[in-house]
Amino acid sequence: MRIIAGTRKGLQLAALGKGDPAAHLRPTPDRVRESLFSALASRPDDPVTGAHVLDLFAGTGALGLEALSRGAAHATFVENGRAALRLLTDNIARADATAAARIVTRDAARLPPCGGPPASLVFLDPPYGKNLGARALAAARAGGWIAPGALVVWEEASPQDAPAGFAPDSLRRYGTTHVTLLTAAADPEL
Repeated sequence: MRIIAGTRKGLQLAALGKGDPAAHLRPTPDRVRESLFSALASRPDDPVTGAHVLDLFAGTGALGLEALSRGAAHATFVENGRAALRLLTDNIARADATAAARIVTRDAARLPPCGGPPASLVFLDPPYGKNLGARALAAARAGGWIAPGALVVWEEASPQDAPAGFAPDSLRRYGTTHVTLLTAAADPEL
């Protein structure tokens, strides 16, 4: 795994090794990240540059670190798996991103109140098929982690329906990976 583009282009991220099969640690492949970020870059609103990123189920942090390399202002990584936290911490250090990164060691579906600026770009990559994505989005929205109008990039094994408080934007498929893009409603009560 490596950073695809930006200020840290080519940076090798920590090797997954045996990973954490029990926690379903499954980093987004380089080719999927490259295609995904190319699609984001082609949007007229440029959701990455200057963004406050929330990386839910962060795993190795590859998505959030790619966003930082491409100009995001800050990334908050939410992860609670031991093996993933070791890799995430190592990758943040490798990318020299400590000043622009924060790790929240929590279950993504049980977030506390945010206490900082809400995210304008959210990466959501839960363990496939566990129905955790909608719960994590609801917890993040309720805790003030997601800004109105924020773009959500939800990676799963199948397309996902927009939960309450979010509107569908578009769907993309990369092999067996489906990426559902959503927009957070301007009114948090919706």
